[in-house]
Amino acid sequence: MALDIPIQYVKGVGPKRALLFKKLGVETLNDLIYFIPKRYEDRSNLKPINSLESDTYQTVLCYVVDVQEERVRNNLTLVKARVRDNTGEAIAIWFNQTYLKNILKKGTKLYLYGNITRRFGRVEIQNPDYEIADSDETIHTGRIIPVYPLTEGLSQKIVRGIIWNTLNRYIDELEEFIPIEILDKYGFPDIKSAIQGIHFPDSEEILRKARERLAFEEFFLLQLAILRRRMSLLEENAPIIKVSKEMEEKFFRSLPFELTNAQKRVIEDIKRDIASGKSMQRLLQGDVGSGKTVVAAYFLYVVASNGYQSAIMAPTEILAQQHYDRIGPLLANLGLETALLIGSTKEKEKQQIKERLALGELPVIIGTHALIQEDIEFKNLVGIVIDEQHRFGVMQRMALRSKGLSPHFLVMSATPIPRTLALTLYGDLDISVIDELPSGRLPVATYWASSEQRAQVYNMVRKIVKSGQQAYIVCPLIEESEKLEAESAVALAKKMQEEVFPEFKVGLLHGKMSISEKEEVMNRFRSGDINILVSTTVIEVGVDVPNATVMVIENAERFGLSQLHQLRGRVGRGSLKSYCILISDLNTEEARERIKIMTKTQNGFEIAEADLRLRGPGELNGTRQHGIPDFKVGNIIRDARMLELAREEAINLLRKDPNLSSYKKLREKVDTSRILEFLSTG
Repeated sequence: MALDIPIQYVKGVGPKRALLFKKLGVETLNDLIYFIPKRYEDRSNLKPINSLESDTYQTVLCYVVDVQEERVRNNLTLVKARVRDNTGEAIAIWFNQTYLKNILKKGTKLYLYGNITRRFGRVEIQNPDYEIADSDETIHTGRIIPVYPLTEGLSQKIVRGIIWNTLNRYIDELEEFIPIEILDKYGFPDIKSAIQGIHFPDSEEILRKARERLAFEEFFLLQLAILRRRMSLLEENAPIIKVSKEMEEKFFRSLPFELTNAQKRVIEDIKRDIASGKSMQRLLQGDVGSGKTVVAAYFLYVVASNGYQSAIMAPTEILAQQHYDRIGPLLANLGLETALLIGSTKEKEKQQIKERLALGELPVIIGTHALIQEDIEFKNLVGIVIDEQHRFGVMQRMALRSKGLSPHFLVMSATPIPRTLALTLYGDLDISVIDELPSGRLPVATYWASSEQRAQVYNMVRKIVKSGQQAYIVCPLIEESEKLEAESAVALAKKMQEEVFPEFKVGLLHGKMSISEKEEVMNRFRSGDINILVSTTVIEVGVDVPNATVMVIENAERFGLSQLHQLRGRVGRGSLKSYCILISDLNTEEARERIKIMTKTQNGFEIAEADLRLRGPGELNGTRQHGIPDFKVGNIIRDARMLELAREEAINLLRKDPNLSSYKKLREKVDTSRILEFLSTG
């Protein structure tokens, strides 16, 4: 059966309702079948009228004694039905639903579900849902009923009725695609039972099992799609990069510091990958300041030493410039030239860089999205570093890949990601973690202050800046508008300069400034010309000024935990004692919980786990830009174990049948799944 038939041809829908369903993301029969309820109401517990309690929602089975219409005022008409069962009487009242007079005839047997009140000694049921009890099966009352997301023009009754009729008509045509051995192993219901059970469960247990199966199904399809894409990359041969002992020692000798054990461990992972003859696909996770850049420089160096080109793509010009300022001199000491290609690079210089890249004369290029423009060609691109991966889509990663010779990928992220989220977002990558800070780095002392203590906080900043160090003041987050946020930052900077810190130079950085304006401000801050930098979250990633040792975050409750951690990572970049002050009045329990976590731990992974728990996966720093798959049933926090099982089963299945040749229905489902849209857009 073709489940992709447009929803307007489904019984009860039609063209007008099809447009309303489209607003809910439902366009096909398949979308309708997988239109999962947002919650459930248990209306299965029938109560006799004489035991109904006030201020509760209850279900009764009764019959109509009589119906009256009462006009209260111009715009309000009541329909009152006197109803009875064998224990007593009640009055059911509906507002402005006069058509009910023609439906609720004397003697009609019906289920009612509504809010119970008692007035003048009689039982009233306010505006109840009703269902005529003319068959053994009920849809809207007398059972556990689904409650769906709605849009104006669609009621619960309409949606519930359409889905009920759809399942009655089409459920037998659903075909199972999960291997029977997996269903048996975990006791999952088959597809028909699961779909029926998620929409109209006969019990809590049936609902639980349906949910489990459908959550597993979503994770299983995602993991199969991710792992098959990874396998297709591994089928290609990639250039073998050899690392001699002399080459490696030369690199280590050029460094002014000793690498940490964690950095050495990651370097071993990279060496093993690039010598395998298959394309490296590795995610390097490391907390802010953990030393990922040096590992990236090692990778660039060994690729160039083998006679190939390599590239770093960063999400912003500030970050690309910073990589160039750091990595350029390091590689120059090793005899390798590095160039910078960003939007603001002068046209003549751009042209020269393009020509030299095409001829293979430039071994290392550092840039932004400019690197994936059509007119950029490489002679032999083999090493690619993507920094702050969550800022790029998979398509951008693939665009850079297409310019190379089955290149090796090192994808870096300073945003620690819990394992379940990493499996979801980056399941096609091997993961390495730098889990220790370089020696000499001191933890950032983090404190909470209320708005009433702001003057004391500013005095502390004044004292630190007078000693020759620098400070950040982070403007409150205004999610609705970057323009409003910029205006707020301008006002805050003016106040800081004129009223609070007139003796210092106060600078301003926000997202609405041009690239050249941002760069000028950052250069002045780096050189010490600006003492205090008022900024929005544009400083969140990559800005590195070791002399900046104190950060004040205004209205800290407006930021997520991961974002607060990223911001805090802008201080503590050198060997000086550093501080982060979170100003917040802690008006909610969640705000109190966040601040408590921030002041208690510096561990980015612990913070990311807490952020995932408190805010959910779609809110985590950066993941919203390129999204996580739109799971309808599965939840990677609640169903973490199910995600792990789905990955295990996907690996096992592909190990014995890489092309899913014996599982044609499953392969078809993976190939047509909307998960592939997520994988192609990142």
